[in-house]
Amino acid sequence: MSKNIEMTPQETVNYLDSYIIGQEDAKKTIAVALRTRYRRMQLSSEMQENIIPKNILMIGSTGVGKTEIARRLAKLMKVPFIKVEASKYTEVGFVGRDVESMVRDLVMNSLALVKNEYQASNEVDIEAYVLEKIVDQLIPPLTTFASDEKEEAYQNSRTKMMERIHNGEMDDKLVEIVLPKMNIEFNDTNLPPELAKVQESFGAMFGTMNKNENKKEVSVKDAKKILRQEASEKLLDNDAIRSEALERAEQGGIIFLDEIDKIAVGSENNRADPSKEGVQRDLLPIVEGSTVNTKYGQIKTDHILFIAAGAFHVSKPSDLIPELQGRFPLRVELDSLTEDALYKILTQTKSSLLRQYQALLEVEGVTINFKDEAIHAIAKLCFNANEKTEDIGARRLHTIIEKVLEDINFNADHLEDKDIDITKELVHDKLDDIIEDEDSSHYIL
Repeated sequence: MSKNIEMTPQETVNYLDSYIIGQEDAKKTIAVALRTRYRRMQLSSEMQENIIPKNILMIGSTGVGKTEIARRLAKLMKVPFIKVEASKYTEVGFVGRDVESMVRDLVMNSLALVKNEYQASNEVDIEAYVLEKIVDQLIPPLTTFASDEKEEAYQNSRTKMMERIHNGEMDDKLVEIVLPKMNIEFNDTNLPPELAKVQESFGAMFGTMNKNENKKEVSVKDAKKILRQEASEKLLDNDAIRSEALERAEQGGIIFLDEIDKIAVGSENNRADPSKEGVQRDLLPIVEGSTVNTKYGQIKTDHILFIAAGAFHVSKPSDLIPELQGRFPLRVELDSLTEDALYKILTQTKSSLLRQYQALLEVEGVTINFKDEAIHAIAKLCFNANEKTEDIGARRLHTIIEKVLEDINFNADHLEDKDIDITKELVHDKLDDIIEDEDSSHYIL
């Protein structure tokens, strides 16, 4: 079991606090839901079957942190996790993605996760295989009987060569290797498993048509990458990987379903939208618990955790069909961002926009220093723009900072003064006229 899934709720919230300002209710609800999954895995099999996940519905305007919470959870946890948009699915019978494909996407994510773990645990064997293959090209094996002295000298040469290859000293040297046979992979998760297997059969057939070895001269650096794939195929137990991947997706998988409000039918509509309601009804059995066929085997969705999110500007959560509403018992509302929250987003988060722009311009040898009063001005102008026009939360910070740094970014390589202070006056000079003119604000910010 991943160590990260064993984190306490407080540890999870502390991690999210480093990247997301405020939204304490949402953080706590998700942290408890993740901890509950860990607690469930400690119980007897019989009890585990009876405990179903408490799915979560997050409600809040765009740009307040819903997607960022999902993105950070994906980095934090070593469990199968995917983020999908509900708006890209269509009712069965229409052209578009089938809702079951989200479960197949989860299985593919789980497969990649487990395979990476197996590779890491077998790193020593994989590395030895790669080095042996490359050394065989640079120092061919002895073909005739050799004396003990020659055999010892030969083995010493191979050992030294392995060290040089491992240290990267031979990366530019050319070696001839046999390229792996063409293996056509079909990973379209929107295809029914039966059709996917047919396509795989065609891929295997085409892959065996060329039986001649395809040799190519490549650098040692490239050979390492190519041979790692070959080593993984030969040394790893692919059946065990697939079996564990299905188990993990089934018992610990998380699907973040964004833009769920886009498939809700607004109460002001006189007629129900059959396509939107159809997607909800197709989604219902997946969330309730059903069996989905994948090309790696069947997976039950009973214990997959679903976290849905939506702005619900036009529609309301009550506009979802009642059965689907009931499958999301935990609801959290995310707060709109205040001026103070926007300031903290710029100054207290680990990957703040200010740090990103500073790092980017340092590539050109330019150092930019954001004065505190300038940061306060940016936050205030962003807040005012959100109030005057559509509220898009922290996303507007991107546009505002880009506008402030527009000339510096454009002329960075020609600037004589490589140390620049971003002042309150500069911020107001760039943005005041735009903020005051509502028409300009709509188009520019």
